[in-house]
Amino acid sequence: MSARRCALEALETWEDTSRYAEDILADLSTRYQLSPADRGLAVDILYGTIRNLFLVDEIIDRLRRGRIKAETQNLLRIGLYQLFCSEIAEHAAVNETVNLARKHERGLVNAILRNAQRQKAELQNEIATWPLEDQYSQPSFLIDRWEAEHGKEAALAFCQWNNKIPQSYARINRLHPNTEAVNRVESETQPCQVGPEFPDFFTFEKAPRMDWIEEGLIYVQDPSTSLACRLLDPQAEETILDACAAPGGKTALLSLMLNGKGRISACDSAAPRIERMQENFSRLHVENVESSQVDWTKPEEIPFEPETFDGILLDVPCSNSGVIRRRVDVRWRIQPGDFERQAELQTLLLANVIPFLKPGGRVVYSTCSIDRVENEEVAAASGLTLEKSVHSHPWESGFDGAYAALLRK
Repeated sequence: MSARRCALEALETWEDTSRYAEDILADLSTRYQLSPADRGLAVDILYGTIRNLFLVDEIIDRLRRGRIKAETQNLLRIGLYQLFCSEIAEHAAVNETVNLARKHERGLVNAILRNAQRQKAELQNEIATWPLEDQYSQPSFLIDRWEAEHGKEAALAFCQWNNKIPQSYARINRLHPNTEAVNRVESETQPCQVGPEFPDFFTFEKAPRMDWIEEGLIYVQDPSTSLACRLLDPQAEETILDACAAPGGKTALLSLMLNGKGRISACDSAAPRIERMQENFSRLHVENVESSQVDWTKPEEIPFEPETFDGILLDVPCSNSGVIRRRVDVRWRIQPGDFERQAELQTLLLANVIPFLKPGGRVVYSTCSIDRVENEEVAAASGLTLEKSVHSHPWESGFDGAYAALLRK
């Protein structure tokens, strides 16, 4: 099983089901026992094709009139992605894609890809004149929304950002008891550290060292996730709630900020996510946290006493519009009414955690969205006093999109 055939099979499954591309590819990579290098190539081709779906389909329409079978369409999609959007050698992109075709369709696939290769410069000039929707394969309603809220230049920059391979980051875990190993990690990652604004975060070009992850010396995490924790600013004597905590990265950072002291309650509504979160806590040596399964949409079942917590972190489910670059399926899953629907749930969750704040207590409301409906409007409708808010706009910050608001009871 070649990397390209695995990517093709994954693309066909992705198109025919509601499964996430990441899960599909993980299953196929395991089934076909792909090497790390082949898995990396399969990820590049599958994710890259999904990110550029409108673009490659438009190129196919320019080069072929008439109906094409779905299997042939997907073959051409991965071939054209490699030709127009990747650094893969053109001869390999064409030849290896043609080799995947069934005998009766090889002539057609070969002819279209060779024609695309010959006309590449001309087509690239034409592509530059296309609407942003087709150039960057992002739904027009999203682009219209970004232009209205952030301006045309920002919308263009965000479209460009979303189509790049995401940078990967990790955080050094200073809760680990082996300080010598932690110092060694710090020394080895020093050239890749993000900077003083995000201490202990570093970037890596390839896969992070698995032994560091397994030993709990690092945690894979985007720097933007730390904004909400820093805004909450937990103190050693306080009782803190992380209301929607799984998989536990922000909770672990809060624990570090408390130097392992104080008390944190970490909640989630789903048992499998609770289990995963507890595994992360164990690996990361997070010891001042109690985890529990809580559905915040059902206030009558919440197990805490009113006015229990000094501070609450509420990192709500959202549209994920700030992490389209990282989560390849998001752009194709968001629907026009989703922002308002999410805001209804977010407003409910915020209203239901407020009774558990002590008088004068604070809640940090956060999302990984860049949309005002999910962010500023929900915070403004909370009935709490807005003391401060922070944004991470990817086209400005260079990190994932995020929003956090500090609200006081």
